[in-house]
Amino acid sequence: MRQIRSALFMPASNARAIEKARGLGCDAVILDLEDAVAPEVKGAARVQAVAAAREGGFGERLLVLRVNALDAEWGREDCTAAIGAGFDAVLLPKVSHPEDLIAARAIVGDLPLWAMIETCAAMLALPSIAAAPGLACLIAGTNDLAKDMRCTPGADRLPLLPHLTAMVTAARAHGLIALDGVSNVLADTPALAAECAQGAAFGFDGKTLIHPAQIAPANRAFAPSADRVAWAEAVVAAFADPVNADKGAIRIGGEMVERLHLAEADRILRNRVSL
Repeated sequence: MRQIRSALFMPASNARAIEKARGLGCDAVILDLEDAVAPEVKGAARVQAVAAAREGGFGERLLVLRVNALDAEWGREDCTAAIGAGFDAVLLPKVSHPEDLIAARAIVGDLPLWAMIETCAAMLALPSIAAAPGLACLIAGTNDLAKDMRCTPGADRLPLLPHLTAMVTAARAHGLIALDGVSNVLADTPALAAECAQGAAFGFDGKTLIHPAQIAPANRAFAPSADRVAWAEAVVAAFADPVNADKGAIRIGGEMVERLHLAEADRILRNRVSL
């Protein structure tokens, strides 16, 4: 699967927002039935989300449905409605134990699952959650996690940094997508750019977003830079040279490069193409 630099949450109750999402520059659209939808309209929002998925028109963007938790009154119906509707994945909120994913898997079948990691219990169970069958993505639920921890992250998100590192590590160990949590800064500002850059430096594939104005900064931060692309092209070309066919390490531009760097170069070049 190609890199997901930007995954935009859109309220499934807002038809205008859903239509707008079809033309935005994000890599994934997450139709939200949970936090963004009031209890009295959750049923109608579910119907609208399924209709939008069946209608399509989202292009190459992944289409994901964030359902309500299975222990909420709407959760099981949300999961059932997603089956065969055209969603690329189902996102479960507040996954705290692997059993949460096992229960969802029993409902959605082969549909890929994404998991929000946003509780202290989830952090303690993270290795077993990440190993759950059929899981494709971990998302840092930073706002809820901070609330559960009773911490005050601040612009540097200092209290959350060990947990963000743990999420990326767990995702990499199991071949999962890792998405950073949302920013509460709703405009393309230096503060938002800094948070996106921090997530990229930590190794996240991309960032979850709550406003279209956040898409461009996320795409910039999580896309390979021109320098990284040039480096990757040089590495691939050098190892493709028959002279280096039997070599495990070669010199490129004054640096020693091993075949493990070739794998990273291939990944960079795969992810350089925008929507």
